[in-house]
Amino acid sequence: MRIGRLLLRLAVGGFFVGHGTQKLFGWFGGNGLEATAKGFEGLGLRPGRRNAIAAGMAEAGGGALLTVGLATPLAASVLTATMITAIETVHAKNGPWASNGGYEYNVVLIAAVLALAEVGPGSLSLDSALEREHTGAGWALTALGAGAAGALGAHLAAASAPPPPPDTEPA
Repeated sequence: MRIGRLLLRLAVGGFFVGHGTQKLFGWFGGNGLEATAKGFEGLGLRPGRRNAIAAGMAEAGGGALLTVGLATPLAASVLTATMITAIETVHAKNGPWASNGGYEYNVVLIAAVLALAEVGPGSLSLDSALEREHTGAGWALTALGAGAAGALGAHLAAASAPPPPPDTEPA
């Protein structure tokens, strides 16, 4: 399990770092902050820039924490919040299957980070090296609850934001 948990953290955490930096900086073929903000506005995540920064930081920061195995339940909670928000705003309407743009992959990622929150990041982690590894079902459930609360907060904040002014073109 030492190597298995390390590989899971490196794969899942590393790809989250990549997705976050795509949003924030346009790295790895991403669109960058301004384009991501505009896309988020179109999804109803207003204000788009604030939500794009929050999503990018959650993915990059949570992914980095997960990769090195530090504050694993916290990493799991922010990544869960981001994935629940993605399901709600983009994927739910498409059904479960990823081949149709559905939420299947998001659910697998949530399950992976919550599994790591439950079993811990393993002996090859900073949590273990610092002797601060928190494991167990309670930590996984706390991460799930915090993630759901974070997604709800993002939804409520976006719903209460005023819509953008209509585009006006010169006559």
